[in-house]
This record gives sequence, structure tokens and C-alpha cells, in this order.
Amino acid sequence: MSDKAPWITYRPELKVLDCTIRDGGLVNAHRFSDDFVGAVYQACIDAGIDYMEIGYKNSARIFPPDKYGPWRHCREEDLRRVVGDHDSAATGLKLAVMADAGKSDWQTELLPAGESVLDMIRVAFYGHQVSEAVDMIAHAHALGYETSANLMAVSNLTEAEIETVLEAIAPTPVGTMVIVDSFGHLYREQIDLLYNKYAAALAGTGKEIGIHAHNNLQLAFANTIEAIILGCNRVDSTIYGFGRGAGNCHTELLLGFLRNPKFDVRPIIEVIQHHVLPLRQEIEWGPMIPYNITGQLNQHPRAAIEWREGETPDDFLAFYDKVVAEI
Repeated sequence: MSDKAPWITYRPELKVLDCTIRDGGLVNAHRFSDDFVGAVYQACIDAGIDYMEIGYKNSARIFPPDKYGPWRHCREEDLRRVVGDHDSAATGLKLAVMADAGKSDWQTELLPAGESVLDMIRVAFYGHQVSEAVDMIAHAHALGYETSANLMAVSNLTEAEIETVLEAIAPTPVGTMVIVDSFGHLYREQIDLLYNKYAAALAGTGKEIGIHAHNNLQLAFANTIEAIILGCNRVDSTIYGFGRGAGNCHTELLLGFLRNPKFDVRPIIEVIQHHVLPLRQEIEWGPMIPYNITGQLNQHPRAAIEWREGETPDDFLAFYDKVVAEI
């Protein structure tokens, strides 16, 4: 049988999570209109996507509502204003939010899952925050949510640090452990090493491994494909790659690659044309030289973002000289 068969990437157990509103909201402080969020929500349903990450569940003390839109906090009344009495069984789409360790009032702000339209809490944390992440996972699980653990900036951690995190996460009830390339720095070989490390540490726990790739080196889609080939069954993407800085793996590309007949890319193309492209006229994202540079240097893209918002955004050489001199 040919290894070039068109069904080679079809795995019904592989689930897609679209994080357009959550990750894309980092570009505009989550100030999306209800119409925009509703259009993405409906497109995800119509396209057969499994999960939609509709924003953050982060602290209003740290992210004041007068400076950030409602999708930074995802209060139940704001969610229901757009999705109504969302029913994942009826729509086929589960709703997720991300709660950051150190930035979320998770002890008090999470409702029991039975009282919320949300289905999943994605716990994001850095290596030194793993103890809080373990507590957050346990709390969300006890409230009835699906959970995932998103270890941020993994490219900045040593192997020993990664192993320590995995040892702490393994006994938790979390459903998915996500490889997060926060700085868009990783190449295929590093994806391979990380996948194998995660898989070995979590063997026998029933946990899935996920991938969340950024596009600084224009490798987000390629690295997501590599992770899928290796065995990742939870994959993140955003519509038109919408996300901070260089953006993310494109949902429309990913759905075409997976060849699962339940996915329909047309609703994604439609929401791109009518909602995302007009937004692109107002705000900027996607691969360009400053993000290429921070990706190659394994740096957070904030310096490139600030440069693009400055007085000489297209002086790429000056940006290169600046960040190299600071190493």
C-alpha cells in the first residue's frame, strides 16, 4: 500500500483547537466586538473544529477592564452574550479558556463546569510556576472541566528543568500536556526530542500530547505536521495565523492537511474574507524580519513588537544591531 495515500494524516482521535480569539487577542488587548467573536465561533462549529479557545480567564486586578477587552477575563455573562446557552453535545464544539499561573484568580473566578458554557481550562505556566499549575489543574478538574497543561517558553528550559515539570504533571488529572514553542524558535529535530521526552515521561498516564507552534521562523505549520506524525493528537492553530507577533499555525492549512472528512475549510475561508482581512487593515501580525530575528535568537517577540510600533519600524538592520548588542 502506498505511503502517499491521501488518508495518511486521517486520525479520528486527533482534535483541533482553534485559539484565534485567545492568541489573536494579544494583538489588540482582546478588544474584539461580539460580532467578530460570534463569527469565529460559528465558523468553528461549521468547520467541524473540536475546541475553540475563546479567551483568557485572567485577573481583572492585573488586566483592568478599562484597558483590556472582555475576552481577557471571559466572565460568564460576556460568554453567554455571544454563545448563548452553548451546548457542546449539540454543536460538536467545546469551549476553552486559558488561565495563566500568577495572573489568574482561579481559586475564586472559576464556576463549576455545570454552571458554565466552558468545557476546558488550559493552564499556562512557566517552569518555576509548576507547583501552582498542579494546584490549578486539580482545582479545575474538581470543578468538572477538561484540562491541559501548557508549559510556556520550553525552548528556554534545560532538559533537567523540563524533566522536573513532567514529573510534577504526570500524576495530575490533566488530560493534555502541550509542547509550546512560545518564541517560534524550534526546528523539527527539537520537536522530535521534546515529543519523545514528553511521551516517555507521561507513558501509561493516558495523557495526550499537544503542540502549540509560533511562526517566527515560518515553521509553525511544518512543526505542527511533524508533531502530528510523531503522535500528537491535540493541535493548536489560529485562523489566518492570527496571533501576537509572527502569529501561529494557520487553521485553514491544518484542516486541509488532516483530511478528516468532518472538517470543512470553507467556513474558515469565509470568516477570513469577511472578518479577519478587514481587521488586518487595522492591526499587524505575521512573519517578518524582526520576528525572524527574535525567533533565531530564542527571545520573546516583545522587542520586535515594540520596534514595529516605534518611529522606524522598517529599519530592520538597526533592530538587528540593537538586539545582537544586548545579548
